[in-house]
Amino acid sequence: MNPIYKIALMNIFYNKKRSIVTILLGVISTALLIFSTSITEGSHQKMLQNAVEVYPGYVQITHNKFRDNPSFEHLIFDSEAVFKQLDKDEQIKSYTSRFQTAVLFASKEKSTGVILTGIEPSKEKIFSKIYSSLIKGKYINESDKNEVYLGSDLAARLKVDIGDELSFVGTAADYSFCADNLTVKGIFKTGLYEFDASSAFLNKKYFDEVFVSDNISTTIVVMPKDPRNSLKISENINRTIPDDIISKSWEQFMESLLKAMELDSVFGYLTLSIFFLVIAFVILIYTLLVVYSRIKIIGVLKALGTSKQQIREMLLLESVALGIISAFIGALIGGYISFYFSINPIDYGKEFEEQFKQYGMMVTTIPSVFDLGMILRDTVIIFILNMAATVYPIIKVNKYIPIEAINHV
Repeated sequence: MNPIYKIALMNIFYNKKRSIVTILLGVISTALLIFSTSITEGSHQKMLQNAVEVYPGYVQITHNKFRDNPSFEHLIFDSEAVFKQLDKDEQIKSYTSRFQTAVLFASKEKSTGVILTGIEPSKEKIFSKIYSSLIKGKYINESDKNEVYLGSDLAARLKVDIGDELSFVGTAADYSFCADNLTVKGIFKTGLYEFDASSAFLNKKYFDEVFVSDNISTTIVVMPKDPRNSLKISENINRTIPDDIISKSWEQFMESLLKAMELDSVFGYLTLSIFFLVIAFVILIYTLLVVYSRIKIIGVLKALGTSKQQIREMLLLESVALGIISAFIGALIGGYISFYFSINPIDYGKEFEEQFKQYGMMVTTIPSVFDLGMILRDTVIIFILNMAATVYPIIKVNKYIPIEAINHV
């Protein structure tokens, strides 16, 4: 082995306290960065999952003007024709039809505007969380007539419970007047206040009779076999359906939410960058002090004929060796923490429930993301940062001539 390399390794083991402190700084910064990015990505994925899976779905088909002007003039007037095209796509797992409209609900004590939606109850179970969010009573089925499924906050606003009666008035698809009495069959709670406070559901067969909406939909929701292919499937659907109907994936109709996530990530990484620049500065100062404490030894080595290149190699080898050890240990610790919290999400408790609702979160538990690629990326970032922090001290101390280094105070 090169004598300079032997000296470098001896220095690492001889100066144990210095080596341990250097390793600890690298371990803490590496583990902290890995956990910070994993929990940030986890919160974003949880928010997007809630936004998509609670009710909207991965792919939606609507009239191309419905989103800008949701009137009865902009409906899918031949749903069956669209279904026939969807049946031909092998990448589609299932689809369901919905018809939603604004109506006025009235109980014995209260009245309020509601978004009433006709759904296919059995199919809806795999498209949204409204079935699994049942907290009282029963979920509706295909044989139900005037039985309604209400959001918990809407039920509280109307002061109704299971078995109570409601009346509604609205406008049918042919612009005729429609009204009926309903019985509360079930109450659900997704945790999303606005949704739970304004949503009610009926069996679509009964809904179509009352609202004259047979074979008509406001929205057709598509479930891909692989949700990651939502955008591609949406584009394929657009090639087969009429021009006045459009298909959009969740990435498109939730574009504003995605942009908000991206912006949040940018600010999050900026904050982390400032924090880790401070750590890098601390490492730089510590390395500078450590290197300067050895300046007399370096002067002696130079006096004995050791070249600047050899001194540089020795100090760099020490830094690289300690950097690799700290990065490896930090990656193991940070990876383990990320893996643990991906299985056991962090529970922020009920006291944070209202704040979480504002950000579209159904629950106050946030999992981290265990991603080997992300762990490797963060480990390399900290390793490079640590190495960069040692460059200046090494260059600075290597400028001294032997006599100056030996006499340095």
